[in-house]
Amino acid sequence: MRARTRSARNRAVVLAAVASLGAGLLAGCADDGGDGKGSSTDGDGSGKTTITLGLFGTMGFKEAGLYAEYEKLNPKIKIADNVIQKNENYYPPLLNHLTTNSGLLDVQAVEVANIAEIVNTQAAKLSDFSKVSGVDKSNWLDWKWEQATTKDGQTIGLGTDVGPTAICYRKDLYEQAGLPTDPGEVGKLWAGDWAKLISVGERYKKKAPSGTVFMDSPGGLLNGILGSEKERFYDSSGKIIYKSNPAVRTAFNLTAEAAEKGLVQAQTQFQPAWNSTIANSKFATVSCPPWMLGTLKDNSKPEAKGKWAVAAAPKGGNWGGSFLTVPKSGKNVAEAQKFVAWLTAPKQQAKLFKVQASFPSAPAAYTMPEVTGAVNEMTGDQPIGTVFADAAKGAPVQVIGPKDQIIQQGLSDNGVILVTKGKSAQEAWDSAVKSIDNKLDQ
Repeated sequence: MRARTRSARNRAVVLAAVASLGAGLLAGCADDGGDGKGSSTDGDGSGKTTITLGLFGTMGFKEAGLYAEYEKLNPKIKIADNVIQKNENYYPPLLNHLTTNSGLLDVQAVEVANIAEIVNTQAAKLSDFSKVSGVDKSNWLDWKWEQATTKDGQTIGLGTDVGPTAICYRKDLYEQAGLPTDPGEVGKLWAGDWAKLISVGERYKKKAPSGTVFMDSPGGLLNGILGSEKERFYDSSGKIIYKSNPAVRTAFNLTAEAAEKGLVQAQTQFQPAWNSTIANSKFATVSCPPWMLGTLKDNSKPEAKGKWAVAAAPKGGNWGGSFLTVPKSGKNVAEAQKFVAWLTAPKQQAKLFKVQASFPSAPAAYTMPEVTGAVNEMTGDQPIGTVFADAAKGAPVQVIGPKDQIIQQGLSDNGVILVTKGKSAQEAWDSAVKSIDNKLDQ
């Protein structure tokens, strides 16, 4: 998603991504108008039914062995997924396919920033999980269940993970910069105030190991701060308030201050250049929902394993989380419903956290040994499950709006990043507002 004034090159890039996803979505899907209630077998003579999933990023189901486990439990089922790395490239064509009710896979993931729009505009195209056998509402956090539920009680998606936010940091780089390395001591440095995190960054900069910067990106810092606010871009009535909300402007200005002081890299998260800074150990700190550990793992060199640690964030917050939906027009609706119910059950969510660090949205998983005793190859022998569980307990129940992703991305990628390129905080804010309002037609 780009501003209306985007260049022809950027437009071509986005269209290519949309076309790529469109082709992936169409593979193995039912014809328009099919009832999708039955199940169909592959035409290769295997007699197996292939359940297809459309996903974004690294959701970790395959990596955690859950596809293989389900196939073993259900020998007549095969699982195949189509993965687009960035949600901003995944979501627009998904919304288009839902709008036309065609070209959809059996299962489609939806990011939390988009769930309100899907609930409000596309619920009729999606299965109601509140009526699916074996699905128990009490298995999910109340607020997670409600995020995917319409006003008339239809629940169109089952929650996978949530994103309780901590701070991940490189112990070796902190030590070289003269900072403590114990997670408890590190958390005390900035407890209760994001501004204290900036102060720690200034301490780091004074003795920073050569070639390193305190934090990964302005967007990462901004999203971490905003994740600790109950109201951000919309109020509880559904009104867009991002321009007038003092919490948003305070977060933006604090991030701009960090950029002005050279405490954040001039990078946009999840781009190839940012990925390379992980591989080359160019930063020491990152706002860190559990899923970020998976991103660090995927982009790090082997020698980085065990060098990271997780400390409590200045304030409890949530960044991210996803849902799995089953379109009614899919080829294998009944089998897909059964698979999604199994995949999001507490036991599977606990296994996913153990391997991929996606924190469960199922409270029953919090006392399972896969969570309480969880360690991660990036953080060595530190028991990280309790850190994220505490963060989840302190996170506010956020107001989610239909265009959260557009606003959040605009503030980051078309706003505060500009401060690292010499713009003032006010110039960056004005750029972000113009970009966002163009996309929102305001």
